Amino acid sequence: MTVLALWCAGLGAAAQFGKMSFAFDLFSARYPDHGPVGIGLLVSVVGIVGLVFGTTAGLLVARIGPRRAIVAALALGAVMSAVQILPLPYAALFLTRGIEGFSHLAIVVVGPTMIAGLAPPRHQGLAMTLWSSFFGVTYALLAVVAPALLSGGDTGPLFGLHALWMAGFALVLRGLLPADPAAVRHPMTGLVGQHMAIYASPRIAAPATGFVCYTALYVAVLTLLPPLMPPDMQAGVAAGMPLLSIAVSMTLGVWMLGRITAVQLVQAGFAVGALAALALWIGWGQGAVMLAASLTLAAAMGIVQGASFAAIPQLNDSDLDRARASGAVAQLGNLGTTTGTPLLAALIVMAGPGGLAGFALLLCLSGIAVHSWQARRRLAVLPR
Repeated sequence: MTVLALWCAGLGAAAQFGKMSFAFDLFSARYPDHGPVGIGLLVSVVGIVGLVFGTTAGLLVARIGPRRAIVAALALGAVMSAVQILPLPYAALFLTRGIEGFSHLAIVVVGPTMIAGLAPPRHQGLAMTLWSSFFGVTYALLAVVAPALLSGGDTGPLFGLHALWMAGFALVLRGLLPADPAAVRHPMTGLVGQHMAIYASPRIAAPATGFVCYTALYVAVLTLLPPLMPPDMQAGVAAGMPLLSIAVSMTLGVWMLGRITAVQLVQAGFAVGALAALALWIGWGQGAVMLAASLTLAAAMGIVQGASFAAIPQLNDSDLDRARASGAVAQLGNLGTTTGTPLLAALIVMAGPGGLAGFALLLCLSGIAVHSWQARRRLAVLPR
């Protein structure tokens, strides 16, 4: 029950992005002087906070206690959503979104850290894979409920529901989670020093260095591939890719985690993704091949997604290191989502559809290579 409640907190964190995405047109009408870029910043500023402070958040959470951190983050998120119902000036709304970014970051650092510690070892792969689905599930749910809530041209119903969700799970987790251990004063070095210590570790950094290849690829392809498909396949591919990635992650991915390590499964997912990218490149223009390759690529990325989170507790024993690893995943994950789509869009302009297949192939091979490199580094240092 506690793992499910933490996952529901993750759904609320993902909705901090999703509520703005689905209300994009309404905010464009409300702030016509700021254009698409200004409204886009309202969506992305939450992720920019994670990009800058991801690793720092992991250390802070370990210092103040995960229970206090996630309850406070949910409460803060509830307050910000409630305030955003008001007809705020653009600058004030932007400020609330920046504050919301700290709420989001704390949830996505604490969630996987606590789930890894609470789940029994035999269910740890399932629990971490469940956590990894929170973004995809949230957007699928919002696709169902958001249009009706926004149909009156008012963001209040959607944002009010989100505020209630966040406040409700703040209370639920306050009651369910075990008390925080006595405060441990972990050294808080400068920002540069924190990053160097985390990314120098082949155990702490490994999940994140593979995950950035996934986020840069998955979000970009999900955004830009469907419009390039034959017209009669576009809607099916747009809806089918995220749903298939979640389904495969929760079934085949969980089953495989009982048989091979999470890192091996990440590499296997990237290998299948590379084959799908090659098939997409060779078979471009043949509708059936394009459809099969696109769905295979999505399924492979679902495997990578779940296994990347499962690698956090497999590679790191202590809560501090797991929090650091989760912070690094949040940081590099945001780097991938921020940069992948514009890079792929530029490649498509320069090289046509072949640029998309080449982009996917390069990132899949990079994901395999970076995990091989980190594994060699782990073998070269003293065991845990």
